[in-house]
Amino acid sequence: MNGAQHILDAFHRHDIRTVFGYPGGCIMPLYDALVDDVGTEHVLCRHEQGCALAADGFARASGQLGVCIATSGPGATNLITGVANAHRDSIPMLVITGQVPSGLIGTDAFQETDVLGMTLGIVKHSYLVDSADDLPTIMEEAIQLARSGRPGPVWVDIPKDILLTETLAEAASQATPDQTDDPDLAEALAMLRAARKPLLYSGGGVSLAHAETSFRAFAEVSALPSVVTLKGIGNNGKHSAHHLGMLGMHGSRAANRAVDECDLLLIIGARLDDRATGKLDAFAPNARIIHIDADAAEINKLRTADLAIRGDLTNILASLTEELATTPLAISDWQHQCRTWNTTGGFSTADNEEPLAPITGPAFVRQLSRITPDNTVIACDVGQHQMWVAQHYQFDHPRHHLSSGGLGTMGFGLPAAIGAQFADRKGTVINVAGDGSFMMNAQELATIRRYDLPVKMIILDNQCLGMVRQQQELFYNNRESQIDLDDNPDFVAMARAFDIPALHIERTDQIRRGIETILAYDGPMLLHVAIAREENVWPIVKPGASNRDMIDESQRTAKPNKEHVA
Repeated sequence: MNGAQHILDAFHRHDIRTVFGYPGGCIMPLYDALVDDVGTEHVLCRHEQGCALAADGFARASGQLGVCIATSGPGATNLITGVANAHRDSIPMLVITGQVPSGLIGTDAFQETDVLGMTLGIVKHSYLVDSADDLPTIMEEAIQLARSGRPGPVWVDIPKDILLTETLAEAASQATPDQTDDPDLAEALAMLRAARKPLLYSGGGVSLAHAETSFRAFAEVSALPSVVTLKGIGNNGKHSAHHLGMLGMHGSRAANRAVDECDLLLIIGARLDDRATGKLDAFAPNARIIHIDADAAEINKLRTADLAIRGDLTNILASLTEELATTPLAISDWQHQCRTWNTTGGFSTADNEEPLAPITGPAFVRQLSRITPDNTVIACDVGQHQMWVAQHYQFDHPRHHLSSGGLGTMGFGLPAAIGAQFADRKGTVINVAGDGSFMMNAQELATIRRYDLPVKMIILDNQCLGMVRQQQELFYNNRESQIDLDDNPDFVAMARAFDIPALHIERTDQIRRGIETILAYDGPMLLHVAIAREENVWPIVKPGASNRDMIDESQRTAKPNKEHVA
């Protein structure tokens, strides 16, 4: 087999059946091999960034490895944002690019870029293959690295001549991932039993470790009041009695207050991101810290733990659950206090709007949550709509909530929804976008139409960059600068140009009909939702401030600015 055929052989051995790519000169030998391949479904996206983000969405929704492919030069550079997105959120991804022939590397050849150098900071590992004999083993190693430990993207850059070179080399067997000893949990249990106000704080590491079931069992048996990060949404399910919602910059007052007053913070699979903690030295000021994580690099990185436990989350949580099942924690007063805070300081669940009133983002998302099936996958873009979904949509599983956390990539949602739909061709997948984010990768409407994917698209359109406008209002003296999008296209006509039906709504009494219409349609459909320009996400913490200093609508002093600063 030549190098290209060895790549496909690796796909088959590892049951990789779906890949996302865009062809070009230096990757052409791989595309030639695909002509005769049986078993690999190649999805042609309309931009390389779309390929990477679709592979990302596929991996998040399925828990499997996402794969994206592109050619050298601009093909590779167009992948970079999507790969960085996967890296920041620890998403398992294999990235394969063609490179100019070996003899031309370093000569500024046509479509040559230093992929290895450009991507060092956004991958778990990377390779520039210099021998066809090495390629089978590199593919084995790359796939294992992307999936094992703390997952992440691994990039394999392959010169065109190596893709064409025949070799009899076979893949060398790879060592199994590092195994950690079972930790002694006696100290953790003693700290939990001694605490009067213990709080459970979980993040995206729970689903990355495939530990959702053991986490939920632990949360139920321990009955700890709990908070989650953006990536941890869904960890507790939608019916948890002790869950306080998301913490942080746009978290609930109840969640942030519980963190502020707890005396023990049990952190599971979270990395203390600045959007979650706010001002770090004011975060959980009265709490001892137990930090449980699979990645040693995250422990003590930002906050020194009183007890650090590294290991397999499933096994650790199962052991803790077994111990607590026999002797429950005596924290009834604290549980009652947290429930009281949640009643008065949690996210609203009531709409109470007049039928003919304009649509508000939170009210729309709450109705969306009530109407959609429990197994619906929501792929968000980035902005105000992303936070409204995080606050008001009730997720039953973390893999149902696809959101760009660490990088905050506008344009993520539509290709991520495509990837999620390929992970489950019959599942309900909805892209919730803002008008600004939707335009970032709108070309992927062609991909949806090409494969007749039943993705539902919802655009919450306020004709501006809403999150930027909100921060300019609150923190920049209401001086608006370069945020107007009032020259947006007619999104309904735009969708129809791709042969995708679309519907426009603008009043509260149209919300249910609009949502039910797109869900009932047998195929892709777009719902365009007009919302007010001046609507903000509440509450909010000023960047760099303490989470206890949350701002809500009652503290809004600036009036919407009708004059725009150039």
